[in-house]
Amino acid sequence: MREVAAHAGVSVGTVSHVVNRSQKVSEDTIAKVSRSIDALGFVRNAAARQLRSGRSSSLGLVVLDTANPFFASVAHGAREACDEAGLSLLIGDSGTEEARESKYLDLFAEQRVNGLLVTPSGADLSKLEGIASRGTPVMLVDREAGGYSLSSVTVDNAAGGRMALDHLIAGGCAKPAFVGGPFTLPQVSDRARGARERAAESDLDMAVFETGELTILAGRSIGERIVSLPEEARPDAVFCANDLLAVGFMQAVIMFSALRIPEDLALIGYDDIDYAFSAIVPLTSIRQPADLLGRTAVESLLAENASGEQIHRDEKFTPELVVRQSTRAV
Repeated sequence: MREVAAHAGVSVGTVSHVVNRSQKVSEDTIAKVSRSIDALGFVRNAAARQLRSGRSSSLGLVVLDTANPFFASVAHGAREACDEAGLSLLIGDSGTEEARESKYLDLFAEQRVNGLLVTPSGADLSKLEGIASRGTPVMLVDREAGGYSLSSVTVDNAAGGRMALDHLIAGGCAKPAFVGGPFTLPQVSDRARGARERAAESDLDMAVFETGELTILAGRSIGERIVSLPEEARPDAVFCANDLLAVGFMQAVIMFSALRIPEDLALIGYDDIDYAFSAIVPLTSIRQPADLLGRTAVESLLAENASGEQIHRDEKFTPELVVRQSTRAV
């Protein structure tokens, strides 16, 4: 900073104000200092600033799968909110593995992030609760706290499951099935629970097919299995726990059977990612406000951080049914 100050012909304090935006400086002075910064290749020492302030200018986000467009949209909303707050967003992909998630949490703790946004992969949230108790705000994203002292921003997944079954039943489906997994993920189990409740209220049995992953390949694999069932055992409607599964399932129906969607088999997904609209048969889906989830998580975490109080907030959005050609007309 001394070299920049000498090059620009200003004080070190002025350079500091320009770099840290800590005090109003004239536009001419900002331009002069900026030219010197560019000329000298100056980079601010973030580590030194963290030592002084005790915190970095970053938030950490850990999601289950960055390849899933739903989580990409969550990250997009979070990043936009961070940009507006003058913060950076560090992103980690746990791959639904608790050990990998723990590594990212440790890494972000070493970086002294201003807060953590996490979609946990396991049921035990005690490590996150411990991080929060030591002064680093933690916000659960797309996951309820379930009795832990943590804040959360979620979608009502059980309501989404009921919504999906309501739509399938209204379209005349009598043999619904649920496809999804693993059931250790609360999002999956909650969607299945809501669907089961609505099926039971309508005196229908709902078959359940558990998958190991929420991917297109997993959807195609279970789809091959279901379309090969004899007609009397085959469902006439399938509710998939997310759109990736539904897209893979649709591929199996088209590639390995003569069944028609939705005439022979209605299909509905969850999330309403771009793939849903652009599928061969446009996919009916339960829409989650993914971008809004990410944005709200950041804004709520920063509000909690600014208050200095550990007051836990839980915000829950209601999903929305988006009807397309993969289900029967109501």
